[in-house]
Parts: sequence; C-alpha cells; structure tokens
Amino acid sequence: MTARWPLETLDVAGLRRSGVRAVPFRQFVLKVHSRCNLACGYCYVYEGADSSWRDRPAAVSAGVVRRTAARIAEHATAHGLSSLQLNLHGGEPLLAGVDTLVGYVTAVREAVGAGCRVDASVQTNGTLLTEDRVRRLADAGIGIGVSVDGGTPWLNRHRVNHAGRSSWPAVSAGLEVLRRHPQAYAGILSVIDPDSDPVEVYTSLTALDPPSMDLLLPHANWAHPPAARGPHPYADWLIQVFDLWFDSAGQAVPIRLFREIIGLLLGLDGGAEAVGNSPMVAVVVDTDGAIEQVDSLKTAYEGAPATGRDVFRHSFDDVLDHPGVVARQLGRRALAPECLVCPLAAVCGGGNYAHRYRADEGFLNPSVYCADLDRLIRHIADRVRRAADLGTPSETIDNR
Repeated sequence: MTARWPLETLDVAGLRRSGVRAVPFRQFVLKVHSRCNLACGYCYVYEGADSSWRDRPAAVSAGVVRRTAARIAEHATAHGLSSLQLNLHGGEPLLAGVDTLVGYVTAVREAVGAGCRVDASVQTNGTLLTEDRVRRLADAGIGIGVSVDGGTPWLNRHRVNHAGRSSWPAVSAGLEVLRRHPQAYAGILSVIDPDSDPVEVYTSLTALDPPSMDLLLPHANWAHPPAARGPHPYADWLIQVFDLWFDSAGQAVPIRLFREIIGLLLGLDGGAEAVGNSPMVAVVVDTDGAIEQVDSLKTAYEGAPATGRDVFRHSFDDVLDHPGVVARQLGRRALAPECLVCPLAAVCGGGNYAHRYRADEGFLNPSVYCADLDRLIRHIADRVRRAADLGTPSETIDNR
C-alpha cells in the first residue's frame, strides 16, 4: 500500500511556483535506541504497519550523532533559528545510556552555538529512572517526560514487559525519583483507553504532580480503525475528564489537548499535531541516520514515514520538499473536501494527519476520529461560552 495523496498527486513544484514556501524544521526527534524493554499492546512503533525498526541499529552511533548535529546547525544557520527543540526518543531511549543522551544534546548545542537556544527533553517509559540518571539528565538541562496510562497498576495493564509482567512497580519508583527533581520533570503523556475510568485516570495522574499532561488518541486510521466502537466513545471519555479539569478549583494541571482546543476557539494559533492547522515543523532522525517523517505514520503502511534521505547525504532542507512534509505544512489546503465545509475546520484541522489515512488513497480524508472530535470540540466550545457568559475571568481560562 502507498498514499496516492500526497506522494503521487500533490504538485510540489507547482505549489512552490505559486509562492507556497517551506517552513523550517524547529523540532528534531532524535532516535537514540530502536528497541524497548516494554511490549505495550498499542505501541505504534512495534505493533504498527511499519516494521522498519527491525532493520535499524539498536543504538545510535557516534558518527550519526556528529553528522546529525552538523546538519541541525546547518539548518539553524540557514533559517536564522534562535531556538529549536530536541526530543530524544526510542524505543526506550534510556537503554542507550545517559552518556549517549547527554552526549547527543551536547553535540547539537556545541554545533549550533550560543546564538540558538536548544531545549532538550527525553521521552521515557519511566522504568529505568534512577536517582543518578535523573540527576545527570537534570544537570545537562534535559527535561524528562514519562509515558504512563494512569497512576495505578490496573490503569497500566497494557504496559507490560516482554515476559508479560506489569511495568508499574518500576514506573512508580521512577516517578517518585522524578518528583524529587521538579526542574527536570517535563510532564506525562497518556494514551486514552475508553475501558478505563476517566475520572480515575485523571485523578491518579494529577496525584503524580506532573507539570503538564497530554491525553493522546490511540493512533488509528481508516485502514486500522480504533478498538472502541460506538458513535463517539473517545469524546465521551474525554468530556468527563474535561469537565473535571475545567471545573477544578485553583490551578489545574495544564492538559495540552484541552488548552489547544480552547486557544483555537479563541482565535489563537495552535501548535499541536492533534488539532488545528499549524504547519508541521518536526522531523525524525533514526538510529542509522535516516531522516524520516513523524513516527505516528508507522500505523499507516510499511515505509510510510520514509523520505529516502539521510544525514550523511542530505540536508534537512532537502526533506522540506518531500510531498509528505509539504502536505503537513499546507494547513487548510491539505484538508479533505468534507472538512473544508465543516464549521469546526479551523479548530479540528482534520485531526491528527496520521489518523486520516485510507488504504490505497492516502491522507486526503477526515480523521477516523471525526465524530469524536466534533463532539468534544462542540462541548468545550459550549463550556467556554457559558463560562464567559457567567463572567468567569479570562485569565482563569487562559491559565488552564
């Protein structure tokens, strides 16, 4: 399977001639290890349609690190970037060792120089966090985000090791360490499971004292539909969490999905993949130096994230004209006809690009979660409108 749109039918040359300009990359997702010590049932890397991880080196080499750092510096200089993000990923990145993580970030910072700020983070499953590792990452200015589905063993029932045993004892111990280093605590990512109680998920996650959270729809598409059935099961789940969060007394933990939707409803610019029409500015460098599109595309078909470029032979500018990258920087022009006439298009933005895939057609479709997004956005809009009508101070909404 392929994606006729955009790979075969998007006229990149014509778009460039018409004045559509590329947006430089500002977020570099650097794979440091291609294996994982967990076997989560919903993992889009190891359970998705793309299995390219099997052919990749387990760990990034020093040569890839040096070349990637030079390419990032080249891109930053060419586009006058004053800041950029580095996200260290895997697999489980801590399997590469703290020295590798710190060394990668240091190499990039030295390459780009003092004129460009580098905000670095690592996204981990939390099982390998120890006092020494957290301290060393914190000392290197590397934030630590943890992927976890709740604050109890049951809520993390899908997050097991390769022997089928629960990861929760190790994760909870790691989170306790991280809570003692709030300067390094970057937040929590949690995949939505409609079979879990949303109130329990929310309250147990907030009890872990994260500085922020994000709730992620499971990566699914029209070729590989979501597990939950019904008119809008994910919206129903999220609405319960939203109401609890929105009505909470005092300063609620920021939840990115909700903040993005509220901001878009208020006419602000967005910056998330899940909603909105902001141009995609993220690119991936795998352990072998291959330059790829974002990992969520691995759920579409074999080879979906590939660009055919690598850091040894190509610059990041060479990737900006790849049809898949161009499509994700077109905003409304990349939406399906049904989406273009939808009154929620400016907020929904067609949903996550990966969720639009349909076999043998490509990505010019509404999200497979269209009904859920419609219901969730309308509910949030109604709650925000009623809060405004009741005289709720605008800063209260903004602070959430």
